[in-house]
Amino acid sequence: MTAEHSAIPIIDVRSINEEIPSSELTYSFYQAYNKLGFSYIVNHGIDPTLVESIFEASIRFHGHHLKDKIKVNLDHKHRGYIAVNTSMDVKAQLAKVKKPNQSASFMMMREDKVESEDVYLSGPNQWPELAGFRTNLEKYNSELEKLAYKLMRLALLSAGVQDLSVMAKFVPPTTWLRLLYYPPLATSSSQDLYSSAPHTDFGCLTILAQDDIGGLQVQSPDGVWLDVPKLENSFVVNVGDMLHRMTNGRLRSTPHRVINKSGQERYSCPFFYDPHVSLNVKPLRGTGEPKFNAINFGEFLKKELGASYEKHKK
Repeated sequence: MTAEHSAIPIIDVRSINEEIPSSELTYSFYQAYNKLGFSYIVNHGIDPTLVESIFEASIRFHGHHLKDKIKVNLDHKHRGYIAVNTSMDVKAQLAKVKKPNQSASFMMMREDKVESEDVYLSGPNQWPELAGFRTNLEKYNSELEKLAYKLMRLALLSAGVQDLSVMAKFVPPTTWLRLLYYPPLATSSSQDLYSSAPHTDFGCLTILAQDDIGGLQVQSPDGVWLDVPKLENSFVVNVGDMLHRMTNGRLRSTPHRVINKSGQERYSCPFFYDPHVSLNVKPLRGTGEPKFNAINFGEFLKKELGASYEKHKK
């Protein structure tokens, strides 16, 4: 561990493939996510060349001509191209956000053959006309889904959950793979202009691959913004609002933001892992007296996306 990474825990997850993860891993996971809600994970088993292929795909897509990108503009199923200035993080308790995020992205979700009226955000993805693009994203998405399932199980065990039957609601899961591009902000830009404004993630787990440009910051429990630079061959993993609720507050959903004033373009590839939209999310047995009421994940998503994206506003 180097000094620049010392504020963010580093967790070796090599025993995650065992039927019962080691007590050392379970303890380390709880300590990191009960206190900060963020860590680096290493020895995760994902081939570095596969990760590199996703960044190559992202650079190719964002370098594509605008007229080609808008052919796959974000649809009502939340799949496709999200342009700069079309999304906002509106967590009023975190910051007074009045300006859109200064980022663009391509969004892939779970690939369904058809759209079902009964399943919110179900359906097929939109794909740009780029050779190999879909193949690379689907392969990466598949490998991250397997890793996320194991991490989700580990997270619940670390929080003391006694009944893991909720994992059935992650077959199939709701997944989101986002190829993010952050143009550099002017060093003179106002303090209320963000690459990504302060927010918490609304789902369960986020697994982030990032380049070495920097700009990601997480908020410590005492309010200090901590830098999260790239650590080679690692992922940055954080807990979202739904896992915080499932564990009755034992695992922390932490505010974070991106400010790219490096003078260079920044790329990151977060993978979000959530339950099926039909799940009623509530504190699970073993986590103590419930502090939260049950909420339906699909209904919660409609409100979150409606507040943040023009495409989902009624």
